Amino acid sequence: MKKHSGMRPQDVLILLKIIAPDVRIPQPGSSKPGFKFLPRNAPSNKSIAKALQISEAEVSESLRRSTYAGLLNDPKKKKVYKKALLDFIFYGLKYVFPTHPGPLARGVPTAHSVSPLKDIIISDENYVWQDAEGTVRGQIIEPLYPTVPSIATQDKNLYELLALTDAIRTGTGRTVSIAAEELEKRIMSA
Repeated sequence: MKKHSGMRPQDVLILLKIIAPDVRIPQPGSSKPGFKFLPRNAPSNKSIAKALQISEAEVSESLRRSTYAGLLNDPKKKKVYKKALLDFIFYGLKYVFPTHPGPLARGVPTAHSVSPLKDIIISDENYVWQDAEGTVRGQIIEPLYPTVPSIATQDKNLYELLALTDAIRTGTGRTVSIAAEELEKRIMSA
């Protein structure tokens, strides 16, 4: 067995991608439990790699690291331990993969600058993942992986999970609390 050399930022991206298809976006004012999802086949390493613009080898290594860390049950079954992932995001992510707002640039909005937090947190400052195709000008936030700006807008559930994760990485007090609550709703409903 290979030595575990620690988690990498793309590991979080891959875990979020695995659960993103099952995430139900809560409807405002709805307290009823949603429908149950039928069991689905685990996505293949190839499909994950293609969707995230990462090599298949990197996906395999990431799944191995996540299994060793206790965030995934088995690299083949790809069942994410949701509570463990949430704990890692809530209590470790901003220390292990920190980011701070940088200079102004055009990009894809993230953190509190995009739904669902944009509707809750009023701010004159925008945070963005720098991207020439972006539509918003704001302070640059380094994404978990370089391909995030180009892939996030293709998958609404993944995009919102990543934006909420960035709010936890960059936010303080109220922002982190609201982002954590929203992220938990989405992940635990999957």
